[in-house]
Amino acid sequence: MSGPERRRRWSTAEKLRIVEESLAPGASVVEVARRHDVHRNLVTVWRRQARTGVLAFGPGPMQRQDDEVRFAAVSIAPDRQPLTAPSETCGAIEIEFAAGVRMRITGAVDAATLTAVVAALTDGRPR
Repeated sequence: MSGPERRRRWSTAEKLRIVEESLAPGASVVEVARRHDVHRNLVTVWRRQARTGVLAFGPGPMQRQDDEVRFAAVSIAPDRQPLTAPSETCGAIEIEFAAGVRMRITGAVDAATLTAVVAALTDGRPR
């Protein structure tokens, strides 16, 4: 720093010009800030202000570029209970293993029991 005070005053037009330059495809905020002798954090603040409409010539926020990253709205669905077949219907599962062993299951079966049976038939090896 040279001299007693280094603080500069930037007009809205100058800030917007620097922000636009930093938003150009392939532009680096650090390089733009260095070219204009401004700290990169200040350019980042100006960009945020331009997006929210705080830094603008007229009313309304600055238009986003098409390649700018945006967040999508997300909603979390409530947990659903697993579907189970009514007791009067009878389903069937048939599994044939590479060793030639065939397993047929009819009716309702507990998942833990089925896992144990499949592990026993495959000698504990994943297939």
